[in-house]
Amino acid sequence: MKIIEVSDITQSLIEQLIVVWEESVKATHLFLPDGEVEEIKKYIPQALNGIAHLIIAENESSRPVAFMGIEEQKLEMLFIAPEERGKGLGRKLIQYGIENHSVNELAVNEQNPLAKGFYEHMGFHVYKRTDHDEQGNPYPLLYMKLK
Repeated sequence: MKIIEVSDITQSLIEQLIVVWEESVKATHLFLPDGEVEEIKKYIPQALNGIAHLIIAENESSRPVAFMGIEEQKLEMLFIAPEERGKGLGRKLIQYGIENHSVNELAVNEQNPLAKGFYEHMGFHVYKRTDHDEQGNPYPLLYMKLK
């Protein structure tokens, strides 16, 4: 598994990352209706192009299987293909973000308890909760900081 910081975001890479995003979301964000997933998916290219630091993990076939986005010292996104979950890849990516970009903050959907538990295991703790996500949808967010 290779971790790469991407500086040139191609259309081909975006298409590959959308697949990772969608598979990851369908496996972990069970609270989202399918129509909502399709709606959010439309904004993924813009989010990927607008992020300051895009870091991907490639498998042995040079295919992206996970990615994260970092803005300043905040983890803005972390998605892992379902078949790669539980293999330490999330831990490697978070450690990379902490070591290389001083990541110390993130927000996670309250309805995604596995992600919350993972971030707690990585040393983050909840300091704030909102009833809605950043787009105003009724999906509570937990804001977490590194201890």
